[in-house]
Amino acid sequence: MADRRLVNGTVNAAQFGEGPAIVLLHSLLSDRASFDRIVPSLAKTHRVIVPELPGFGGSDAVSGGLAAVADRMAEAVRECGDGAETIVLGNGYGGFVALQMAIRHPGIAGRLVLADCGAAFSEPGREAFRNMAMAASTKGLPAVTDVAMRRLFAAEFQEQNPELMRDRREAFLRTDPVVFRIACEALATLDLRPAIGGVNVPVLVLVGEHDEATPPAMSKELAAGLPDARLVVLPGCAHVPQLQKPDVFLDAISDFVSAAMAR
Repeated sequence: MADRRLVNGTVNAAQFGEGPAIVLLHSLLSDRASFDRIVPSLAKTHRVIVPELPGFGGSDAVSGGLAAVADRMAEAVRECGDGAETIVLGNGYGGFVALQMAIRHPGIAGRLVLADCGAAFSEPGREAFRNMAMAASTKGLPAVTDVAMRRLFAAEFQEQNPELMRDRREAFLRTDPVVFRIACEALATLDLRPAIGGVNVPVLVLVGEHDEATPPAMSKELAAGLPDARLVVLPGCAHVPQLQKPDVFLDAISDFVSAAMAR
């Protein structure tokens, strides 16, 4: 299906299938194509909306940090979703956006799937974002591409999938460097831990066991702080499990997604 223009034309989104809405929010180091391997299966039972986050692809950027990004995406979810029946699934940066959105806009979705994110980074994690922001600002995105790919995929996976890695590198290099820097700086200071206790919807927290960008400890802390959350560690996966092992990812979310339809 052709792209839709949401929120007064500021958010570009693709839509597939029919049924209850599920909105997929991509990571900072990737783009919405990172969901291509799971969309066909989800579209058999759902209306799948895959937006480009503000500042990515055809979506307009916003000022005001992660809160402003979350507000813009909340508008998009209201416009294309089904209210309390909507599921929002975020990966990496998209997971942080989804969590912030749920905190700032209670009732925006009936269920959340938060894959490979957390509520706050450790100091080494914050330092990594500060370093990437500085390198991108002074040397450009090519200077951080190798680091970005290591954060997304384990070395063995990169070696075994050269064509996919070529595509992922090209996608990363299309990112607006200013948007990337601002997002890195926002993640380096983010701490949502004081607010996650107010997220009163079911949440499925997923994390790849080999995720170096947002290590499993972050997801464990997130799940422990949410009122209604279940944690699943995905074996053999890193930061983008839906692209690395789509069948494993789909199996992990199947019951949770189906439970929303059964209500």
